[in-house]
Amino acid sequence: MSKILVAYISWTGNTKKVADAIFEVLEGDKTIKTMDEVQILDEYNLIFLGFPVHSHSVPFKTEELIKRIPPGKKIALFSTHGSLTGSRLSREALEHASILASNSKILGTFTCRGKVSLQALEVLSKSPEHKAWAEMAASAQTHPDKHDLDDARSFAKWITTLSLQD
Repeated sequence: MSKILVAYISWTGNTKKVADAIFEVLEGDKTIKTMDEVQILDEYNLIFLGFPVHSHSVPFKTEELIKRIPPGKKIALFSTHGSLTGSRLSREALEHASILASNSKILGTFTCRGKVSLQALEVLSKSPEHKAWAEMAASAQTHPDKHDLDDARSFAKWITTLSLQD
């Protein structure tokens, strides 16, 4: 029987909401943990790994966990971000995570918007090089919304179907 792990890191609650949505539709032997709680990865057949985009990249704890994933392990990556979905900024962190996980079998990726802390928006809006991004990120305050979470559930179902094909 397949054993599934959903591991995530979440600072504002966005990524946790997506992780919970993914977890709720998974069937069988499943576990959900924060990245800090994950010790052993060998026992899982499929790992969903979620993180918030931080400075257009992967948080350090996420990098550490990705590097610990055994070679050939089936994984799915998901992230939350303040940028517009599909923009270069929303893709950069997933691309970086994919490179870090190149020894794994990446079945798919999912990304959606998430609210950015008001403190971060305030600080970044005062910086000329980040002002445009901060204005764009302000429109993410209602995310992840119902539609985003429904998409995350669909993603999880699709990934589990793919994982059974091998």
